[in-house]
Amino acid sequence: ALSKLAKENDITVLSDEIYSRFLYEGTHHSIASFPDMIGRTIILDGYSKTYAMTGWRIGYGIFPEDLVEPISRLVTNSVSCTASFTQRAAIEATEGPQEDSILMVEEFKKRRSIVVDGLNKIDGITCAVPKGAFYAFPNIEGTGMTSSEFANRVLEEAGVAMLAGESFGVYGTGYIRISFANSAENLIQAIDRIRKFVESKT
Repeated sequence: ALSKLAKENDITVLSDEIYSRFLYEGTHHSIASFPDMIGRTIILDGYSKTYAMTGWRIGYGIFPEDLVEPISRLVTNSVSCTASFTQRAAIEATEGPQEDSILMVEEFKKRRSIVVDGLNKIDGITCAVPKGAFYAFPNIEGTGMTSSEFANRVLEEAGVAMLAGESFGVYGTGYIRISFANSAENLIQAIDRIRKFVESKT
């Protein structure tokens, strides 16, 4: 549907595919792979998620041919280039064995279960199972608190950091985002703290 809309209205699509290999179920299909979309799609990707190279600040873009030259000028004059050693690391990550990345996703799948299952056992909270990335986006309306109030109070009173859903737009109202990019031990402790916080308010 989106590709049809883009073609009918001559729209170029910017597709952020940083989590394209961070899936727990199914297969990623880039919008660029749909008929007649390769020439009207900009793909942005990087190494911080799949290869755990957060902080190395290296990524890449795939552009329609007519945008390559102006984007190259923009990058050259805004960031110059990334460090040579991170470029070499990115080449090694791309061309080297991929087993560690696959194992990492499997480990995050276990952490996802800890967080989602734990949240769904807390009265007033419901959480859908995310199919990719490493964030849960539970609904907390049943607690009687707003997203901002919930996030702030859990941080101050239980020591667990999260973001209010409104940070991601109006459709995030009533939700919070919690990351499970942490150890299983810490995640179990965090869920227990959230549970105790909610129970103390009911």
